[in-house]
Amino acid sequence: MGLLKTILIIALVYYGIKIVSRIFAPFLLKYATKKAEQRFGGQFGQRKQPEPQKKEGEITIDKIPKTKVSNKDVGEYVDYEEIEE
Repeated sequence: MGLLKTILIIALVYYGIKIVSRIFAPFLLKYATKKAEQRFGGQFGQRKQPEPQKKEGEITIDKIPKTKVSNKDVGEYVDYEEIEE
């Protein structure tokens, strides 16, 4: 009789937790997403810097392109075509 009672209690607790979690899971997920959004939003907000106003027609260069330097020790490049036999 004790074994049947223990199995019944375990089953009731399992199904009780299952039902309660289905009710409260959406609220917990909403809370967790709000907290994560606040944390990540705060980090991005600190780094964002306002861009200065530019006059019409003004040109700015943000990055200077690097020129490719070839290695003179390798040899020269030969362009070729494949010949089909």
